[in-house]
Amino acid sequence: MRDVYHKIELANPDLMQQRIAHVTLVVDDYDRAIDFYTRVLDFDVLEDTRLSDTKRWVIVAPKGNTGCNLLLAKAVGDDQTSRIGNQTGGRVAFFLHTDDLRRDFQRLQEHNVRIVRGPVEESYGTVAVFSDLYGNLWDLIQPKP
Repeated sequence: MRDVYHKIELANPDLMQQRIAHVTLVVDDYDRAIDFYTRVLDFDVLEDTRLSDTKRWVIVAPKGNTGCNLLLAKAVGDDQTSRIGNQTGGRVAFFLHTDDLRRDFQRLQEHNVRIVRGPVEESYGTVAVFSDLYGNLWDLIQPKP
């Protein structure tokens, strides 16, 4: 399937270039979320801009990330608050690739992160499932070379 898309790209160099820049993660508190993602997962804060007395633009990402980032968005109202920790109805919400699953898995254990499964070998690589501070599920994946 990738070959088909590649041929289309080559045939039409004027195709619009798009990418997903951010994915929103609804949180209960900016600073609590920043602490988890930076201290436990070792992410970087790429931006933390105050937009009002109650709203900030907070973007975090894994170190060295060149792709999509997480936009931490503080829930406002009961409807948004009800989504914290279950934005995908109990499915894995995020997929974090790593070059060293053992290292990162050990870090999760050291920080008492809830491990849901793994690590296990799959056809695509080694994977462990963990839960973030809100209960969102993450796949930690070391892809096969």
